[in-house]
Amino acid sequence: MRSTESAAPTGGEPEKARQEQNLPPLPADTMIIVPVRNFVLFPGMVMPVTVGRPKSIAAAQQAVREQRQIGILKQRDAEVGDPTAIDMHRMGTVANVVRYITGPDGTNHLVCQGEQRFQVLEFLSGWPFLVARVLRIPESTTRTPEIEARFVHLRGQALEALELMPQAPDELSAAVQAIDQPGALADLAIAYMDVKPEEKQEVLETVDIGARLDKVSRTLAQRIEVLRLSAEIGKQTKASLDERQREVLLREQMAAIQKQLGEGEEGKAAELAELEKKIREAGMPKDVEEQALKELRRLTRMPEAQGEYGMVRTYLDWLIELPWRLPEDSNIDIKEARRILDEDHYGLDKIKRRIVEFLAVRKLAPQGKAPILCFVGPPGVGKTSLGQSIARAMNRKFVRVSLGGVHDEAEIRGHRRTYIGALPGNIIQAIRKAGTRNCVMMLDEIDKLGRGIQGDPSAALLEVLDPEQNNTFRDNYLGVPFDLSRVVFIATANMLDTIPGPLRDRMEIISLAGYTDSEKLQIASRYLVKRQMEANGIKEGQVEIAEPALREIIHYYTREAGVRNLEREIGKALRHAAVRIAEGSATHVRIDVGDLAAILGPRQFESELAMRTSVPGVATGLAWTPVGGDILFIEATRVPGSGKLILTGQLGDVMKESAQAALSIVKNRASLFGIDAARFEKADIHVHVPAGAIPKDGPSAGVAMFMALVSLMTERTVRSDTAMTGEISLRGLVLPVGGIKEKVVAAARAGLKRVMLPARNRKDYEDIPEEARNGLEFVWLERVDEAVAAALEPPQAPPSVPGADASASEAAVA
Repeated sequence: MRSTESAAPTGGEPEKARQEQNLPPLPADTMIIVPVRNFVLFPGMVMPVTVGRPKSIAAAQQAVREQRQIGILKQRDAEVGDPTAIDMHRMGTVANVVRYITGPDGTNHLVCQGEQRFQVLEFLSGWPFLVARVLRIPESTTRTPEIEARFVHLRGQALEALELMPQAPDELSAAVQAIDQPGALADLAIAYMDVKPEEKQEVLETVDIGARLDKVSRTLAQRIEVLRLSAEIGKQTKASLDERQREVLLREQMAAIQKQLGEGEEGKAAELAELEKKIREAGMPKDVEEQALKELRRLTRMPEAQGEYGMVRTYLDWLIELPWRLPEDSNIDIKEARRILDEDHYGLDKIKRRIVEFLAVRKLAPQGKAPILCFVGPPGVGKTSLGQSIARAMNRKFVRVSLGGVHDEAEIRGHRRTYIGALPGNIIQAIRKAGTRNCVMMLDEIDKLGRGIQGDPSAALLEVLDPEQNNTFRDNYLGVPFDLSRVVFIATANMLDTIPGPLRDRMEIISLAGYTDSEKLQIASRYLVKRQMEANGIKEGQVEIAEPALREIIHYYTREAGVRNLEREIGKALRHAAVRIAEGSATHVRIDVGDLAAILGPRQFESELAMRTSVPGVATGLAWTPVGGDILFIEATRVPGSGKLILTGQLGDVMKESAQAALSIVKNRASLFGIDAARFEKADIHVHVPAGAIPKDGPSAGVAMFMALVSLMTERTVRSDTAMTGEISLRGLVLPVGGIKEKVVAAARAGLKRVMLPARNRKDYEDIPEEARNGLEFVWLERVDEAVAAALEPPQAPPSVPGADASASEAAVA
């Protein structure tokens, strides 16, 4: 670009030019003012100034003609085209015009060097440009320690900022290091800093050196932080771009390799077309199909190497493989169902009848909402195999979902797809495994669901097991509704107490008690022996277990409600025979009663009823446990003391209260039973329930504790063939208790002949297995007096030596 440089007038030319323009002379303390927009000149700085307004051009030219200094003054509002005195700041910089340049396009430029600050005292009129009387402000040279410290700190900041600034000239760093005046350093730092003109004007107007250094230091600190962040972002952006360029290069190379192998875009297109075909043939509901096609469209736009590609593909595979179509219901043959149930299970007549009713309703109303059956009973009674039999009878697929120990809600509802490794919940997984939407699904061990910080799985099951809601079950992974209304749900549990109320309310409870000895014998001979022979590789005819041997195993080697331990003992006996057959020492082995001691060891259980109840103070109670019913011995004895009641055996609070209530009733009715009331005051009564390592609680031992205390105080034994259960009140009433079926079966299994039950539990009589009913005598109690009359043996002959009966009783109990 061409430029012309004005020649400096010499001699009397300035005065002559002024007179020719008819301008009044400028007083000595006045100065020509050049207004500027968005620009601040600092002392010591050399900066170019572009002038374009007529007044500014006239002012600049007059200053050059008269070889005068000018005042660079910033106007307040940059939008004002013809500024007047009111539009100008009052603090500016005195500048020397180093060069005046006129460009070929008519523009005028000044190269100005700032000299010192000035303050406008007043603006004068009479000139075609701004003229003002000014006060020159000299720079302070005071150097206190505080100013020196600020000076050193600001120099360090300025050098740091220059290092962070892109393309900062080295000369500027050298100039900063060479400056020895604090005010000059502050002016230089703020002049070259990228801040607003208003901030620079504020620094220009700060005359005090210390205040000026502080302002510049604060502003510079902010800019340094911005520059640091900007540099860091720049590095990250560059790294990202480098990584992206590398990825693009690798993709191009991979595409070339796939093209050579015939696995390029054509292969991907064929795969996606196959996916679309499967989606349309899967029989999904319309909204689900739309969702699947939407995800497929996303998949077409993704490169195969992208991480999300595999996630979307897996999701589509799940949608395709789920059985959306409902197969035709196979005809349920009720007679065949009865045959299957009888073939798979011995006994359980009431349970089988309910299952047949369930199947009949399904046959007559296949579209109806079936109840959720829940089999509750001790381990080993056949709950899971009943579910398999129902599936066989309905000719449907059977799947089992184990819920024991599940403590995460996502195990039921699935994980959201945003998580890495997400999968549907166990319900949807089981449906996919079955391959049909009308399968029989067993929710095993529903009473052992946990609860943790991941949510409550039992709450998630509420929707699954509610026939009114499960037709729109929504798994978190699928994100679309799935109809579970045609699934036949069957649950199993060992106890009801741990199942939440709302979940239990959605199920029909079917209780399975333990088996009697004769039922166990039939189960063993029909199923267990055959199953264990197959498991141990024994062919039919090689081993025979005699029926008396099976009875011996049932009665003396196992004591359980179910048959799991019985099957283990049978397996142990068969393995012993398998060794002899494998050795070649025998081709046929018969196991009889006499062989069991050598094979299974000595008897594990003995009948201790007669021995335990042969002395006064011992009664046989009946207890319910999560693994079935059991008998419970309660022992009482007297020791010298002051009338205290001692309770041992790890008893719960309710059971302790039953013992205290029983003692109060005995004391209250002492005269009716022929007991001397003074005997209570001179002795402590100790009530003990053996098996002290096992916690015991509940009110149903009240009658047994009462009978143990009456037997002790009257010195009459309780009948050894009798067991009892029931809660008592202080008025002597016998109150109803739970678990009657399990308790009675346990009494029959233990060889008892009589059971005493609360009269208000007669409603439970029909639930007791027929074999147990036929083998036991039932005594129904309204009041505790009836228990005394029915259970105590006649009085014994008086002992020959005083106190011998008490010592003998205590010795026997011990």
